[in-house]
Amino acid sequence: MSLEEIKTRIARAEDAAGRPSGSVHLIAVSKVQPLERIEAVLDQGHRCFGENRVQEAAGKWPDLMTRYDGIDLHLIGPLQTNKARQAMELASTIHSLDRPKLATTLARLAQELGACPDLFIQVNTGEEPQKAGILPADADAFVQTCRGLDLPIMGLMCIPPVDEEPSLNFALLGKIAKRNGLTGLSMGMSSDFESAIALGATHVRVGSAIFGERVKPG
Repeated sequence: MSLEEIKTRIARAEDAAGRPSGSVHLIAVSKVQPLERIEAVLDQGHRCFGENRVQEAAGKWPDLMTRYDGIDLHLIGPLQTNKARQAMELASTIHSLDRPKLATTLARLAQELGACPDLFIQVNTGEEPQKAGILPADADAFVQTCRGLDLPIMGLMCIPPVDEEPSLNFALLGKIAKRNGLTGLSMGMSSDFESAIALGATHVRVGSAIFGERVKPG
């Protein structure tokens, strides 16, 4: 499937949901993708990309940023506190603020650096023990904690369980966001982004549908 096909489907989903054209940001998830595939998408004019790992992002994006103007890099994977400074220097947005220790680290670094990326709080909507994220019952208090640290919280992010109807998780995330006055919803991937848009997604994270299947390092 091509980038243009994905953009067309997003536009149709926006229209079907009665939402303005362009209200959904497409994050092209480029993790574990060969450089030539990323350059091909850049050459088509797309500029918003997502990476899971700081180390991988640092290995390819600084050079790409010198060759292509206007790149908007989002970090969407788990973030270790010892990688936080590097993440803040690389990315415009971090989608995986998921625990108090990381919040205090980001707040301290924001003071040191004089700037902070936009932040999404990751909510573990499926309450899966192996998955990162704030539990839904703790989300309201964590939003207030982050606001107390003067962090720029733009919204919430979730990754639904693979064996659950994703719309249930999207609806739950939307309810938590609404009661906390947050407008950003980072939810929806290659297989379910249209459902996410119907339920208010502002950022969808699409990888394999744009780039093809991931290429594992040898």
